[in-house]
Amino acid sequence: MTTTVQPKNYTIEEAKTHFGKVLEQQLARVERVRKDTAPTDFSKVKPIIVGILGGDGIGPYIAADAQRVLETLLKDELKSGKVQFKTVEGLTIENRAKHLKAIPDDVLAEIKKCHVTLKGPTTTPEKGDGWPNIESANVAMRKELDLFANVRPVRIPSQGIDWIFFRENTEDVYAVGSQGIQVNDLAVDFKVITAPGSRRIIRMGFDYAKRNGKTSVTIVTKANVVKTTDGLFLEMAKEVAKDYPGIKWEGWYIDIMTAKLLDTKRRTDFQVIVLPNLYGDIITDEAAEIQGGVGTAGSANIGNKYAMFEAIHGSAPRMVKEGRAKYADPSSMIRAGAMLMEHIGFGATAQKLNIALEVCGQFEKKLVMTGRDTGATGKEFGDYILDTIKDPTLESRWKKYSGAK
Repeated sequence: MTTTVQPKNYTIEEAKTHFGKVLEQQLARVERVRKDTAPTDFSKVKPIIVGILGGDGIGPYIAADAQRVLETLLKDELKSGKVQFKTVEGLTIENRAKHLKAIPDDVLAEIKKCHVTLKGPTTTPEKGDGWPNIESANVAMRKELDLFANVRPVRIPSQGIDWIFFRENTEDVYAVGSQGIQVNDLAVDFKVITAPGSRRIIRMGFDYAKRNGKTSVTIVTKANVVKTTDGLFLEMAKEVAKDYPGIKWEGWYIDIMTAKLLDTKRRTDFQVIVLPNLYGDIITDEAAEIQGGVGTAGSANIGNKYAMFEAIHGSAPRMVKEGRAKYADPSSMIRAGAMLMEHIGFGATAQKLNIALEVCGQFEKKLVMTGRDTGATGKEFGDYILDTIKDPTLESRWKKYSGAK
C-alpha cells in the first residue's frame, strides 16, 4: 500500500489565493454548462459502444455477471452490429494511486471511446487509509464526462412506492472535494451550486414527470439554514416550475424528508424527487434500503453526450479477501444494466429485466443472496433471472405478486 499523503496546512494568504483559483475554475465551468449540447439520439448511432468497467473489490465479479445478462438479452443487437461491448481496464485503486489521478489519462481516453459505460464500484481513499489523497473516480468521471444527472428509481409495488430521484451530480460539496483548505485547526471545504447546473437537473425532473404522467415534483434542500447555495437551488426550482403549470411542486427540507420516506402514511405521495448532490447521495441510499438494500438498486449518471450506469454500493474488499466475491449480489449492477438498455433505446427489453428482478428478488426468492456460501452465487442468480425472463407468463406472475394492473 502507498504512503499516506497528508493535506497541506495553508497560511491565511495561501488560503485566499487557493480560494481565488477555485472560484475561477468554477466560473469557467458555469460558462461550459451554459454551452451544453443536445442529447445523443441513439437510434442514429451504430454501433453503440458499451464500456464495461470492473472497478475494485467485488466490482469485476458483479460486472461480469451483469454483462452476461445483457449480452444474452441483446444477442440480436450484438449479432447485427448495433451494439458492441468493450472492456476498459485500469480503473483500479492501485492504478489510480500509481498515477496519482482519479482516472489515469489513458483510461479516460478509452472511456471516452464508449457511448455508455456499465461500471462496478471503485474505492475512494479516505484520510489515514494509506492511499494518496486522490479524488473519487465517480466524481471525476461525472465531471470529465459532464454526467450532471444521477437518476435512481426505487419501486416497491406492494407498498405503493414508485419513486425516482434526480440527484445533481457535478456540483455541491463534491465539486471540489479534494481542494479544501486547512489553516491550523480550521478545515474548510467548498459547497458549489450554480444557476445553470441547478436549472438543468430540475428541468430534467420536471420533463420526466411530464413524459410519464407524474403529477408532483419534490425539491429537497436545507435552504432555511444553507441560505446562499441551497437558496439558489430552490430559487431555480421556482423559476423552472413556471414552465410546467400542470405539475404540482413543493420544497422539503432534507432532515424531515429522510423521516417522511419512513412514514408509511406519507411516503406514497412522493413521485419525482430532485436534490443537490450531497443530500441525494444520502437519501437515495436510505430509499434503496427500504427497497431491500443498496445491493438491489442501480444508478444512472446521465449527460447529453455520455452516460454511466453503476451499482450504488461499495467495493466490499473484505469479501474478496475472505474468498466470498463470487457470492456478491449482482442485482444492483443488473438493474443498472436495465437502465442502460432503456437509455440506449431498448425499453421493452429493459422492462422485462426489471420485472424479472422484482419477481426474483422481492417476491419468489427461489434463490437468495447472502454474500456467503449459505446463498447463491452471482452467476446462479443471473441464471435465475434469465430463466425467469424466458417465461411467457412473466408479466402476469409479476402482476399477481405486485398488485399492478
